[in-house]
Amino acid sequence: MHLELLAGQSAAVKIHVATVVPSFFLGTWLLVASKKGSRAHRAAGFVYLTLMTVTATAAIFVQSLRPGHFTWIHLFIPLTYFGVFGAIRTIREGDIKGHQRAMWGLYIGALVIAGALTFYPGRLMWQMFVQ
Repeated sequence: MHLELLAGQSAAVKIHVATVVPSFFLGTWLLVASKKGSRAHRAAGFVYLTLMTVTATAAIFVQSLRPGHFTWIHLFIPLTYFGVFGAIRTIREGDIKGHQRAMWGLYIGALVIAGALTFYPGRLMWQMFVQ
C-alpha cells in the first residue's frame, strides 16, 4: 500500500478521497445494518448525503486523466446529484420504496461502479493499493 502517493495530489483529490471512503462504509451500514427510520439512520443518512454531495463536487475539479478536461467518468457527478436529490425528495414525499431505490442506485452507481473504475491500471487507486 502506497498511501504517500495521496500526499502529492491536488486538494480536490484529497477532499474527494476523504469524503468518498467514509461514504462507502457509512452507505454500507445504512443499507444493510441500520434500523430504517430510526433517529440514528436519519442522522447518518444526512451525513451520508452530505458526504456524497461534497464527493461529487470535489470530483468536478479532479481532472488527472486529461488535465483541464472532463472525461466520461465525470458523468457520475450529475448522476450522484440526481441520486442525492432523489433520495431527499422521495423520503420527504413519504415514498419509502422510491427512497430505497434512490439510495441503492446512489450507492451502486456512485460508489461501487465509479469506485471500481478508480482501480483501473495506472490510476491513483491502482497505484496506491494494487501496484
